[in-house]
Amino acid sequence: MELRSEYIFGSFHIRLNWLFAACVLMTFASFARLGLWQLDRAAEKIQAQQAMEVESRENAAALEDIPSGHLNRANPELNNRHVSLQGEYINARSILLLAEFFDGQIGYGVVTPFRLASNKQLVLVHRGWTTGLLPADTAPNLRPVSGPVTIAGQIFVPEANARILPSRIDASLWPLRMRSLEIDVISDILGEPLFPFEVRLTAQQEGVLVRHWPAVSADVNQNLSYAIQWFGLALLTLFASLLASSNLWLLLRGPKRGAAKN
Repeated sequence: MELRSEYIFGSFHIRLNWLFAACVLMTFASFARLGLWQLDRAAEKIQAQQAMEVESRENAAALEDIPSGHLNRANPELNNRHVSLQGEYINARSILLLAEFFDGQIGYGVVTPFRLASNKQLVLVHRGWTTGLLPADTAPNLRPVSGPVTIAGQIFVPEANARILPSRIDASLWPLRMRSLEIDVISDILGEPLFPFEVRLTAQQEGVLVRHWPAVSADVNQNLSYAIQWFGLALLTLFASLLASSNLWLLLRGPKRGAAKN
């Protein structure tokens, strides 16, 4: 068998060195396999995240059962942890977070303090979004919930470098209006310590509004980026070898200007 062959398809010419072609195909397959491996890793992360979410939701512990030593703002393990709360909303002390959006509409994030029945601690419960597009002098509908309830939510731990927008607050006017949720400031206004993180309600809970915050998802961006790079290298290998073995580049460039004039 000859190692070199030449094929002509109209104006397209290609010369094949079968040993070189085998190396190219092996390289292409290796790069493509690495890309598929990264996609598999991304799928595994998503499945693991979903399994963890289901397990955490089904085995949500009471908020007050979290050891006080774990309530550290530098503790990332608390983020998105499912917890249950028993107690009552303090509807008269709700907080409106300004300029929050849902489906392109401006509105408020609604945070209502929640008094735990067991130890009387106050927890800031983020109930979701409500519209701000209202007639003049119309208060937003916060849909208060009265009486003892049991709710479930997820602890939200902001990033260490998260930007907090300070607000000018009129503490005599409720609901308070704030640009960012400043837990320490709210604690001073209420005159008692608060649970150090907000709790975001899960779906179908008493008092939940529009859950406008981003869904919790596995971080697969790096895997997808690597997959794109490997697939790109695989295609680049094929294209470069095709250019080197054929007259494709000349065809893409078209006839020279001098030749066209003749």
